[in-house]
Amino acid sequence: MTDNLESYERKKARVMAEFKAALETGASIGLGKKTSNLFRSRQQAKRLIDVTDLNAVISIDTERLLAEVEGMTTFDDFTKETLKHGLLPAVVPELKSITIGGAMAGGAIESSSFRHGLVHETVSEMDVLTGAGDVIHCSRTNQHKDLFFGFPNTYGTLGYALKLTVKLVRAKPYVELRHRKFSDAGRFFSAVQEACSGDAFDFVDGTVFDAGTMYLTTARFVDAAPFLSDYTYMQIFYRSIAEKEIDYLKAYDYIWRWDTDWFWCSANFGVQKPAVRLLVRPWLHSTAYWKIMGWNRKYHFSEKLQSLRGIGRQEESVIQDVQIPVERAPEFLAFFQEKIGITPVWICPTSPASPEVYPTYRLTFGQLYVNFGFWDVVPLPPGEKDGYFNRQVEQWVDKTNGRKSLYSTAFYDRDTFWRHYDGEYYHALKKKYDPRGNLKDLYDKSVRAARTD
Repeated sequence: MTDNLESYERKKARVMAEFKAALETGASIGLGKKTSNLFRSRQQAKRLIDVTDLNAVISIDTERLLAEVEGMTTFDDFTKETLKHGLLPAVVPELKSITIGGAMAGGAIESSSFRHGLVHETVSEMDVLTGAGDVIHCSRTNQHKDLFFGFPNTYGTLGYALKLTVKLVRAKPYVELRHRKFSDAGRFFSAVQEACSGDAFDFVDGTVFDAGTMYLTTARFVDAAPFLSDYTYMQIFYRSIAEKEIDYLKAYDYIWRWDTDWFWCSANFGVQKPAVRLLVRPWLHSTAYWKIMGWNRKYHFSEKLQSLRGIGRQEESVIQDVQIPVERAPEFLAFFQEKIGITPVWICPTSPASPEVYPTYRLTFGQLYVNFGFWDVVPLPPGEKDGYFNRQVEQWVDKTNGRKSLYSTAFYDRDTFWRHYDGEYYHALKKKYDPRGNLKDLYDKSVRAARTD
């Protein structure tokens, strides 16, 4: 794929030239695209360097199980290419709209993360366009390994990953799923831990529907399937969990089982109603939901609708993914169900793949974590302000020695934030690779706009 590599070099040169030209104007600069998978408000940079054409799979090495991929390649396009060779990326985040560069800069996970860790642990090297306007090649072992290990969870504040080398795994045509019901949280999380302890499964996740209804889903690649389910149109995957003890999907459909209905959040758009669903098939995917969310942020449709209905209540968006040590998971779930009350909740076990330390998202090697994913709005009690619920979640994350992803708004004060995300390491990288502060500071991007005190 020499032509793909030559094309990448041309695109890289163009982006570097545009970035350096923007530096001369003194305008605030952003790298990326006009749409985003971030669940928090952000001020658009005055000069956005468009990198949307960096979206190609450059090469796939079927022997070494590695792929070279441009940073704006979506995981949907990536998986389509790898499946042609009977392969998949080791960890594929749950939404088709997520890009490999975005997953590296964030803290992306999925149901193979108990075995392969987070997405950034599957990356072995990358080219990064830094805030200084240079393209730095960094890996685990070269002279820029400080940037390699410090890049995850920094959300474009150190630079943008233009090209990455990603670990692949061998896949089979189908995936067999088994759903097991629990009514006791302690037994449920013990079963999660047991499922992750051996080699029986390729994928493990779970769903909490309410305090007495929890399902552990274990899955594995298989060569043949006695039947196949389809959750890309009228059937809804999360509802099938309680309806089918065993299920079979094509490997591609398993990877994107959550995308059609954005887990269960498509209910907020009314498209889980059969009559509506019949008419909106082209919109049943995460990219369409992101567009609707963007329109809502711009034109405030939901606020206007509430006003017309006479609904004056104040609500808080509680959209989080938090990693909790499995031993403390029942305790966290009990708090969450009592104080927050969002249902369902996604459960995804995650374990660091190696002892290597990523300082800006530090997890303990050998520790199994449970990622709790919850995404909804919650009515605020009278007199309370935005942040009331999210601050409680953050306090419990701290109490249980967990970690919080920064794709959604955080409310930490500056000292607490940098204690969690290794401010000393981050600022050393900032000084080295973005000495003039051409890109935003991570605290300012993630937190400052949310705080009113």
